[in-house]
Amino acid sequence: MTLTILLFAGLAERANEREIQLTLPEQASVRDLLDAAGHQYPALAPLLGSCFVSINHEYAPLDRIVVPGDEIALLPPVSGGEDPRFSITEEPLSADRLVRLVSNPHAGAILTFVGTVREFTHGQRTVSLSYEAYAPMAVQKMKQISAEIEERWPGAQVAMQHRVGHLQIEEIAVVVAVATAHRNESFEAGRYAIERLKQIVPIWKKELWEDGSEWKGHQQGPWNPLATYDEGVES
Repeated sequence: MTLTILLFAGLAERANEREIQLTLPEQASVRDLLDAAGHQYPALAPLLGSCFVSINHEYAPLDRIVVPGDEIALLPPVSGGEDPRFSITEEPLSADRLVRLVSNPHAGAILTFVGTVREFTHGQRTVSLSYEAYAPMAVQKMKQISAEIEERWPGAQVAMQHRVGHLQIEEIAVVVAVATAHRNESFEAGRYAIERLKQIVPIWKKELWEDGSEWKGHQQGPWNPLATYDEGVES
């Protein structure tokens, strides 16, 4: 089936159109619609992770089935200006969401790194963790890392998000996704992303142990956020 999708604000600007046509199979969901929009219109992909879909003037959940005749609109965030690929958030993180943000027709490989809260470190039992960040600067440094990666691996698409607040064992603290044309590039760029994040992004964690607690930083030796990747990461 072919559907007409209305676009507004930054989405319309990126597509250079006020509406687009999407071809979807019968019984397709809103989630399928968003995936298809990102693949068929790559310029829209970086914004879709923070967009909502309205169907017949009502906000639609991801599992809503779309049918011919629906009036469908893609709605960007009202505040605008935010890049959904990079964020500090108190909300639970999703690797699938970041994969959607970087997926594009030119990518043959998407690497994801998911950092979780582990229970034991050097034999010491962690009860929980609390993360704190200087959020505006952290987001800017994430964007810097993305620019560095795109310079080293042209065409790479990067997304990274870090959670703050109180996290329990096994909860996700950080997710990084890197899409490249080939798998070797994705492995290399993915490692660069997470190591560089630990090196220059202002995020701290407080480990609560059975017998006490302590604030920690990146734990990669003396902290020097002015260092280059090669200076700060052991081979």
